[in-house]
Amino acid sequence: MIDLSVGKLLLLAVIALLVLGPEKLPGAARTAGAMLRRVRRGWDSVRAEVTRELEAEELRAKLKEAQEATRAAMSQVRAQSDSVNSALGNVSQDARQLMHSTLDDATPAQTSIAPSDPSKQTGAHDDRAG
Repeated sequence: MIDLSVGKLLLLAVIALLVLGPEKLPGAARTAGAMLRRVRRGWDSVRAEVTRELEAEELRAKLKEAQEATRAAMSQVRAQSDSVNSALGNVSQDARQLMHSTLDDATPAQTSIAPSDPSKQTGAHDDRAG
């Protein structure tokens, strides 16, 4: 950037006064001031736009990280859910086997109590009755 000291500014003012004259100098100063304001506004606008873009890029990066973390958490939850479902399936299968083995153990005892002669069963037809 240009280093403007007080001495340099006075030198510029004297040169402008000599070149432009006392009548045109205030108008030239206003025009120069307006041009500087436009340049500053433009520069501030560009700087603000760059800042907004950088912030938007940061937000995109954070969003991407959050999405990846969410995907990782979801896959972990799915894995845990699968292991729980597998464990529940094993427990269910063990319970069925236990129930079948209990029923199989109880069935021979019930068949030994039942009469082996079909004619002695209730409701059987007796030929002597009559």
